Amino acid sequence: MPVFTVHGPAADGADVSLTDRFVFVRDGFHFWALVFGPVWLVWNRLWLATLGWIIAVTALHLGLVSLGAGRPTIWFADFMVAILMGLEAASLQRWTFSRGRWRQLDLVVADDEESAEQRFFDRWADAKRGGRYDPLTVDRGGPPPTRNVPGQPFSKPPPPLPQGGIIGLFPEPGAPR
Repeated sequence: MPVFTVHGPAADGADVSLTDRFVFVRDGFHFWALVFGPVWLVWNRLWLATLGWIIAVTALHLGLVSLGAGRPTIWFADFMVAILMGLEAASLQRWTFSRGRWRQLDLVVADDEESAEQRFFDRWADAKRGGRYDPLTVDRGGPPPTRNVPGQPFSKPPPPLPQGGIIGLFPEPGAPR
């Protein structure tokens, strides 16, 4: 199932009047970014990424030509850049939003963008009504706690291995082979 990140303008905060400006960015592979890389960048108004793409591809071509690479090698390099573009298109969108002083509001897992919007706004409206919504924080997850916190059994260290017990097929240190 696709994952969407929800972005909103940071200067004005996540307000009810700004919900029409929220942007949902689908994470994953973007086929049209693979096929029409620079056109896709311009279409999505990623100006700095477009400039970076032009500079990178030009430098790649000039470098390969100066090394004496043939047309198949240059074509293969262009194909690899296109695949990279398809894989990283969503990251470029998120990066552009973060540069434009937008902030990530939430992560939503849904089948399509319409379902993602429905899930996000249902959860957002419930949180706003309950008074437990803080627009400046996003729970991005993190590593599990490393100390023993009461009520969190997953934070306890694992029990020690029995003396001389080995897991797997590795011999004991110092044992004869």
